[in-house]
Amino acid sequence: MSKVFGYPQFDANGEEILTTYTNDYSDMMMDIRVYRMKSGETRNFTTDGEEAAALLLSGRVEFSWDGTTQEASRKDVFTEGPWALHVATGSAFAVKALADSQILVQRTKNDTKFAAKLYKPEDAPWKWSAVGKYGNTAKRRVNTIFDKDICPESNMVLGEVLNDRGNWSGYLPHRHPQPECYYFKFDRPEGFGASFVGDQVFKSVDNSFSAIPGGQLHPQSAAPGFQMYTCWMIRHLPDNPWLQTSRFEDDRYLWMNDAKFD
Repeated sequence: MSKVFGYPQFDANGEEILTTYTNDYSDMMMDIRVYRMKSGETRNFTTDGEEAAALLLSGRVEFSWDGTTQEASRKDVFTEGPWALHVATGSAFAVKALADSQILVQRTKNDTKFAAKLYKPEDAPWKWSAVGKYGNTAKRRVNTIFDKDICPESNMVLGEVLNDRGNWSGYLPHRHPQPECYYFKFDRPEGFGASFVGDQVFKSVDNSFSAIPGGQLHPQSAAPGFQMYTCWMIRHLPDNPWLQTSRFEDDRYLWMNDAKFD
């Protein structure tokens, strides 16, 4: 049985491996890694039978692809929006760190060609969700960098969530048939939260991740005092892509949608 939660470590080369096609989290059907890059360092990537997205988490980098270069900077995931380069199979791209930086690279199998795109913060604005609901305990900001509506040729989804301190996300408890991976960061090193996968619960900490099989409920919460960031990544299923309508809230909790909380 595949694992559903992980506490990876960065190796000596600055690579942190979350999911691969063959490791204990192979049910995600994605290869997801995070890289710490020192100023002046360049990482080169190629895609053969895969699509890939490189998301800037912090720092200042130069993206290079198809003869194009573009600088991008992000103080951190809590104060500034995302920059993400998305390329199709057969593409080569590079990320050069112009300052100490972190990037997340999400890949999945896909033979479909499409035009590469560098998504900028204005392309994926933060939007408030669940404001005033459930006693305002699920208020959060969400962005969608790309999904099936934005990039129909893609086999994956990439987005971000910012929890208010002590609040919940993925709430009401919900499920969908497609597998999803959450990657967590906290605004303080001692920050923590709770991550639910079905009936299992795990302590989420900085750089931990949740690998959620299709069909499992997966709400999350942040401890009071800490802001929690989640990068959410979904793999479409053949002939069953994730759409906004794919989300099914657990019937046991639907009463909360109309309830008044003091």
